[in-house]
Amino acid sequence: MSSVMKFSSQEGGHEEGNERLDLLHVSDPTVKNLSLPSDTFLKAAISLKNQGVQVTWEGGCEGHSSNCTDPTVYTGLLGTAFTCLRSYEATGSHQDLLVCADIVDTCASVARASSRHVTFLCGRGGVYALGAVAANYIGDHAKRDLFLDHFREVAQERALPIGPEEGGFGMSYDLLYGRAGFLWAALFINEHLGPDTLPSGFLMPVVEAVLAGGRAGTSDNTACPLMYRWHGTRYWGAAHGLAGILHVLLHFPLSPEDSEDVKGTLRYMMSNRFPHSGNYPSSEGNPRDKLVQWSHGATGMAITLCKASQVFPTDREFRNAAIEAGEVVWKSGLVKKVGLADGVAGNAYAFLSLFRLTGESIYLDRANAFASFLYHNARKLVTVGHLREADQDYSLFQGLAGTACLWFDLLAPERSRFPGYEL
Repeated sequence: MSSVMKFSSQEGGHEEGNERLDLLHVSDPTVKNLSLPSDTFLKAAISLKNQGVQVTWEGGCEGHSSNCTDPTVYTGLLGTAFTCLRSYEATGSHQDLLVCADIVDTCASVARASSRHVTFLCGRGGVYALGAVAANYIGDHAKRDLFLDHFREVAQERALPIGPEEGGFGMSYDLLYGRAGFLWAALFINEHLGPDTLPSGFLMPVVEAVLAGGRAGTSDNTACPLMYRWHGTRYWGAAHGLAGILHVLLHFPLSPEDSEDVKGTLRYMMSNRFPHSGNYPSSEGNPRDKLVQWSHGATGMAITLCKASQVFPTDREFRNAAIEAGEVVWKSGLVKKVGLADGVAGNAYAFLSLFRLTGESIYLDRANAFASFLYHNARKLVTVGHLREADQDYSLFQGLAGTACLWFDLLAPERSRFPGYEL
């Protein structure tokens, strides 16, 4: 195990450079000294969730859809709804559930008019999936069914199940904006409402289109069975690239051939890590070893490899690679951002995934250490990040709401899951 936890600087969530600063060194045997008790995390999570509701909802959007300019889970108001749902799951607060449902209603009216995307994190798929789940918990079956009908209407978009042989390159395949993001929304519905809510026959044509698109994308690189482009770049990360797409595919029943292509793609990525650091490139052929976060680099891969290890338990290489990716996250240290996408909160979830996979307490200790650091420094990191608007300070993926979810998840780490990524 690594003996160092350090503070580092990672500027930007895409391709910007970063500097690493060795400001804090902590050995693994003493990392428990950094951890806070569970009741401290609970109180902090509830307080942070309440502040997010006040700023993003009660401060202007409540009941006024015209004041809601971003209805998404990723950076918008729907992220507050998701955080309220996570709070309800952790505390049983019915008030949180009602606030979640009210926010979804406002986001739904905005999304119907403006959202062209169909994904969970950045589109209508998230609005309708979250709405159906919240309504079901409340016991409003009529509204649940209405949201499910809206989701099924989204699924009728012709681009979703069209493979490349039929000209189906018009819709991307990535998690944020493409078909994988739609499939994740469907998985979220089935996870909460029952596995047959959206039947396999409803979703597998989209899965098959994603696989076909990946095979077509390898025409100039036969060494990798699946490859995808987003805006012309072959990304590897969770947000726009292979890690995110493969993670979603691993949740579906795959044929032996499909399974081999998924495994072969993971092996290709594992064999092309940076030899010195063990980190993963942000995109195909990119020589810059800069980013260790969920969006790009070892964090997202660690979580995806944990899932692969669960799906293919006899292939020990995926478990080993997940552990190695977690070591990269630990050695990389504490980044200067707070959010799930490219900050400390997102990196902490890699350790929680490894804890669930291995049962080894060292990973829970590391997650607690990162979470405890956030308890003392989260607001400073938001200031450093120079978020332009106050409501974005509390967004799920770029702001503080992701930290609240992390603190809630530490109350029952064996059931933890990265928001919008793990089920």
